[in-house]
Amino acid sequence: MAQNIYDRQEFFEGYSQLGRSVHGLAGAAEWPAIRALLPDLSGSRVVDLGCGYGWFSRHAREAGAAHVLGLDLSEKMIARAKADTSDPAIDYKIADLDQLDLPETSFDFAYSSLAFHYVEDFGRLVATIHKALVPGAHFVFTIEHPIYMASHNPGWRITDGERTWPVDHYSAEGPRTTNWLAKGVIKHHRTIGTTLNTLIGAGFAIRHVEEWRPTQEQIAEIPALAEEMDRPMILIVKVQK
Repeated sequence: MAQNIYDRQEFFEGYSQLGRSVHGLAGAAEWPAIRALLPDLSGSRVVDLGCGYGWFSRHAREAGAAHVLGLDLSEKMIARAKADTSDPAIDYKIADLDQLDLPETSFDFAYSSLAFHYVEDFGRLVATIHKALVPGAHFVFTIEHPIYMASHNPGWRITDGERTWPVDHYSAEGPRTTNWLAKGVIKHHRTIGTTLNTLIGAGFAIRHVEEWRPTQEQIAEIPALAEEMDRPMILIVKVQK
């Protein structure tokens, strides 16, 4: 079973104060890049994996999806999603992505935002998603970039007057414990190669891979985003069955 860090009060309270928690999709700097990759959702059946507060689930309905299933391990997240949603065509359920089962060929589109780096058995999850999609369906997801995750105690290091971002044993895959919003947060590090090859091995065709970076306009508005130009924080992937 995956670590249910989001139901820890300290973590949940910290997460609730993030820009993307307060402002939804508009508060996520990478959202314009993701939105550009989305297919036409009109009449589609969508599964939102790690749905959190349900921001994308509601967006999918606004974009014309016929039905959305939002899944999250956190009871607190699901409770918040239900409280913020008054749409009978959106169902929210508690689910562990490490043990997920979905009916075959039951969805036209799958989506996930910054959830899969908490999943230990990525191969099993990807195979489950592949079976659950109809032929030709797309799957778009974001994860914490492996380079960012491999940065132990993220922060700039000054060496001979130059700023560097330390990458710690990038090729050593497996669980890593970090302190982010709370102590003892477990994330599962995989290289980009492992991530993409796992998708290919499950039968997906790679359609787009983006090591997201902010635009100059975004940096002008939020100067702190400038460091994303030196080491990527988010990896965006689009595949097709």
